[in-house]
Amino acid sequence: MKHLRLPVVLAASALALTACAGVGNNEDSGGSDQSSADSTPSGTLNIMGFSGEDEVAQSRIAAFKAAYPTVTVKNNKGDLDAQQFLTAVSSGNPPDVAYMARNLIGTYAAKGAIQPLDDCIKDNEIDTGQYREAAMNEVKLKDKTYGIPEFYTVTANLISGKALKSAGVAVEDIQTTDWDKLEQTATKLYKAKAGRPARIGYDPRMPDFFPIWAMANGAELVKPGGEPNLNDPKAVEALDYAIKLVKNQGGWSNFKTFRDTFDVFGEQNQFTKDQLAVMPIENWYVNVLRDARKYGLELAATPFTNRQGEQISTLGGSAWVVPKGAKNMDAACKWAKTMTSLETWHKAAEARMQTVAKDKSFFTGLFTGNKKADEEIKAKYLKPTGDAGFDQAIEIYYSALDKAKSLNPSAAGAEIDAAWKNAVGKALGGTVTPQAALDQAQAEAKTAFDKVSQG
Repeated sequence: MKHLRLPVVLAASALALTACAGVGNNEDSGGSDQSSADSTPSGTLNIMGFSGEDEVAQSRIAAFKAAYPTVTVKNNKGDLDAQQFLTAVSSGNPPDVAYMARNLIGTYAAKGAIQPLDDCIKDNEIDTGQYREAAMNEVKLKDKTYGIPEFYTVTANLISGKALKSAGVAVEDIQTTDWDKLEQTATKLYKAKAGRPARIGYDPRMPDFFPIWAMANGAELVKPGGEPNLNDPKAVEALDYAIKLVKNQGGWSNFKTFRDTFDVFGEQNQFTKDQLAVMPIENWYVNVLRDARKYGLELAATPFTNRQGEQISTLGGSAWVVPKGAKNMDAACKWAKTMTSLETWHKAAEARMQTVAKDKSFFTGLFTGNKKADEEIKAKYLKPTGDAGFDQAIEIYYSALDKAKSLNPSAAGAEIDAAWKNAVGKALGGTVTPQAALDQAQAEAKTAFDKVSQG
């Protein structure tokens, strides 16, 4: 299943391997060219980590090329490969700009693999106030800004209306406020065959969604200064509860084996095949589900809430960063500015609407990380879809935008993520208790944080 945190473990190990291989803790600009709002970049712009295949990406690439025709854009397509990236930086042959998940930025910045962009922002008159505050918070470390954010991934509960009807469950019963009631609802929606899952009632999306369950219970996994807080009693309680949900639905081994059979991106997916009733998932998935309606998908949605009933969401998304030693700083800065500007996002929305018209489908929103762009694009293009369930889901995702929070940025961000993911996996497998797993994760993450904090 697509998830923005997938490269974390690889990134953490790669950083450990390359920390002493030429990627040091210095913050020099790495590039000799001067960048300003009025400068005209030229030469080659080497990009890493950006797939750039769909119309939203292509329209923005075209906008940059039109604005700066003297720059030759070379895009090494594909998601960021941590080992490849760090090897390129340590060998003195980095890309000029890279596209990475924002939760990795603290670790890369602390290792000196990427450089602060404060001068780039100032000299190119990049208005950071246009970006959502939570996204900007993710790209900062020790009062320096290391990335220009784009896209904004939030979470809600997506629901199979057919599954609910078959079990006699109302949409309003799908909630994460009352955990005892949610456990009962999940059990009611669950179906088994020969002792194994035949339909998952509520998938808590472990291990990846551990942070939102911890957040729902009032835990802060990373303290404001970047120190890990993984074994907070509220986090332990949240993990214990999520594991209980899984145990009640066949146990982790059976649960995961069954879930791995889902054709998540197919028109006949886990909802249409009645393999799943409910799961929390990010906003991009609504766009994936449009074509499943012809196979009987009846979509519904509810907000993900904390235990006080307030809508919450974790936050995902990427950012443009400039590696240490980048040779074309001017073009890199203007690329980041252009790709995330209000004007360029409007071009992207126009391109998406052309695709929507061609496919005879409907617009499900564009969640850019640029607050003004989100608001203007929604007002201009978002219309009733003709499907009440999709309308409901889209509106819930939009309502989550101003409520979403990320883990606090940390100089050991990648190591912290790797530690809790490993811990949750062990606890799910039953080899250790949630308390013991998170205690060990906290010790490992704290060691990594202390090491990097001491320089």
